[in-house]
Formats: sequence, structure tokens, C-alpha cells
Amino acid sequence: MPRFAALLLTLAAALPAATLPPEADQRLAREIYQQFVEIRSGFTTGSTTPVAEAAAARLRAAGFPAADIFLGGAIPTKFNLVVRYHGTGKRRPLLLLAHTDVVEAKREDWSMDPFTFIEKDGYFYGRGTADDKAQAAVWIANLIRYKREGFQPDRDIIVALTADEEGGGPYNGVDWLIKNHKDIIDAEFALNEGGKGELLDGKRISNDIQAAEKWYVDLRLEVRNKGGHSSQPVPDNAIYHLAGALARLGQFNFPLKTTEVTRAYFSEMAKLEKGALAEDLAKAAQADPAAMQRIAARSPQWNSMLRTTCVATQLEGGHARNALPQLAAANVNCRVQPEDSPEYVLTTLKNLIADDQVSVKIDEMQANSPASPLRQDVLRAMNRVTDSMWPGVSVLPFMSTGATDGRSLRAAGIPTYGVQGFFNDRNDNRSHGRDERMLVRSFHEGQTFLFELVKTLSKPGE
Repeated sequence: MPRFAALLLTLAAALPAATLPPEADQRLAREIYQQFVEIRSGFTTGSTTPVAEAAAARLRAAGFPAADIFLGGAIPTKFNLVVRYHGTGKRRPLLLLAHTDVVEAKREDWSMDPFTFIEKDGYFYGRGTADDKAQAAVWIANLIRYKREGFQPDRDIIVALTADEEGGGPYNGVDWLIKNHKDIIDAEFALNEGGKGELLDGKRISNDIQAAEKWYVDLRLEVRNKGGHSSQPVPDNAIYHLAGALARLGQFNFPLKTTEVTRAYFSEMAKLEKGALAEDLAKAAQADPAAMQRIAARSPQWNSMLRTTCVATQLEGGHARNALPQLAAANVNCRVQPEDSPEYVLTTLKNLIADDQVSVKIDEMQANSPASPLRQDVLRAMNRVTDSMWPGVSVLPFMSTGATDGRSLRAAGIPTYGVQGFFNDRNDNRSHGRDERMLVRSFHEGQTFLFELVKTLSKPGE
């Protein structure tokens, strides 16, 4: 991929060396971060409205006029915030996106209260510290800083903090905004979550830019029968049928393959590694089957980048301890390669399960969306800021294995790029999991990175 390599090696003049914001701006970002994390905005048990209102109050206190701040959503508990920082209008706006809902977290599952913001051993802990309240807090803190410093961009800068990215459905904030208020978020392109900084053994490896993502589908596997008394068991047991189907699913893998973005990623990653791993990465970029198999076995992330995946995530079944089950069901969550169709996934799993007692149906599906073009201006800006802060760290095109609100924006004609500048250990991803955390230094370095990146993409003449 010569054009990718050329773009990734093009570095403009370095910014002044500085990796941390001024102390006052660090304090402001941390205060907003803590405030957001400690608001219970879980998809099913919480509300995003208090987060949106807290952000709006911060902006009003910083001098943003009420006319430039929008609050609203599908229902009163699912508000979004959109704020506009006016530029000269020479170029079309830049949209900065983050979501304020979080995956549910139970106190008994964590070693601490997930909704108490805790700084410990160089980390910030709490639900949403990584996904996605760090970026939400930074967008607001940085926008306030632009205003205080009198920065005049040549495009409007729009920040949108959205509801229900984690759960989707009728209250999804970005879908609601696109349908009802696209005019206030319409932009030339957007920056969103989905990118990441990769650490390995404490060393910064790459600053990844997400230009594509897999799409999301939930399948419901369901078995129903007449049941009966548990003292008289029969082979036709709903739970056993379901267990057999899930066992077959657990042993199955979709075929390995590459896309334009993942070929670019593995090709550049090969330059950062040595020995046999470097050779395998280079061969994987050329779709060598054996090399892809070895790469997939080394890393769950790489495995998921190379294939569609489907995994059981929830179970239900039975109605009494002393009765044969009349229902057994499971949710199977699939993250699907952009080139794979829902019909392909559904047919593949039905053929795999091969049990007419097991119904396999699509329960929820989000629309696929095209990859964003790898814009030279965005890649140059990414390289420039990355090299100024972390010399020698590469910028890699990346396909996210999870789904983000970027899917909806791309489908609506707004190219979207996942960028963050928050570095975390490649093998310690706690998003959606127990004791979610963010390195303290990574948070503040990401604050600087995003501040300078947006500024670079919005300067006259850039």
C-alpha cells in the first residue's frame, strides 16, 4: 500500500514540545471527568440528561451563549448536548463526538464502587473512564480553553455528547440527532472514539486512527418445547438443545480475511515489530492464510480484526427447579466485517447448528456503513501532533472491532475518524469490564493531543 506508507511517513513541522496541558486546564478537565463518571448514566438504569446538563452549565459559565447550546433527546432521560464554537466559516464545520452513556456496572462485580471516581496507583478508576467519558470531558474542557484563549478557527467546531451509544435502539442519540436535527451537527467530517494509543510493556507502539468499523448484530437462539415434570426426564430437553448449539458455536471460527484498512494496519505494524512476528504481520497484510492464522492466535484484537465473530453473551431458560424447561434461549452478539451480509452470518450459523429445534433469528441489527476515506489532511495532522508529543510513534489506520456512533455518521454522509491519543496497554482493555480504568498521564496527554489536533485541523491555511 504505497500511498498509505507515504502518508504515514509524512511529518510536518513539529509543534512546541509539550505533553501536558497547563495545570489549570488539567484541573478543569479532571473536575469535569470526575463529575461525568460519578453520574450514573448506565444504559438501562441511568440517565444521560444530568451529564448533558452538567456540560451545558460548564459552557454557560465559560461564556457560551444559550443560543449556541442545544439540549434534547428522544425522551427526557436521554438528552444529548450539542454546542457550537463559531469560526470564520471559511471551511465547513468539524464535529467532535463522544457518548455519555455507559455499560451497566454492578458493585458486587467490582473491587470498588464503579460510580465513584478514584485515583489510585497512577490510574483513574470508574465506569466510563475509558469508554467514553474521558473524551467527553476533554472535548468540553478543550472547547472552554479555546474560548478563553481567543482561538479563531476557520471553521465552526461542534461538540456533540450523545446518549445510548452502548445500547442503541430508539433512544440512540446520534441517530435521533441525524433524524431530527441534522443541521446542528452537519460537518465536513467528525472525530470520535474508536481510535487508541497502544502500549506494550510500558512502551508506546502506535497511535491508531479508526477509519472503519465492524457492524453489530444480536441473534437470538431459542428452543421451545412442552416441558414436563423433572422426575420424568426425556432427551428432548430445551436446555440440552441450546447447549449443543452453543458448544458448536464455541468451536467455530468465521474465515480469516483482510480489508483495505486492515491491510494498511498490518503492513505498518510489521515495521514496528521484529523477527518472526514482523514477518507474519507483513504476510498477513498480503492475506497469507497461515500467517493470518498465527496472527489471530496471538491476540484477540487481531483475531477480531481479521474475521467476523459471534459469541454468546446472555442466557435464559427454565421456569421452575422441578420442571423440564419449556424455554431455553441465548443472545449471540456478532461483530461483522463490513463486507459480510446479515444473510451470510445467519445462514452460516444455521448450517453450523444444524438443529431444527433451535430457532436462530436476528433480534437487533445496526446498519453497516462504508469506511471513511483516509484523508491526507487528517493523517498529516495526526502525524504532526503525534510526532511532536511522542517521537517515533507511528500513526496506523485501524478498523475497530467494536461499534461506535461513527457508523451512523458515515451512513449519513459525514466521514468519521476515531482518534483519542489516550494510551493504554494493548493486553489490558477493561472497557465494558471490571475495574475500568485510564492512566492518569494518558488522560492528560490525550487532552493535549486532542487540543492540538483540533486546532491544527481548524487553523487558517492548514
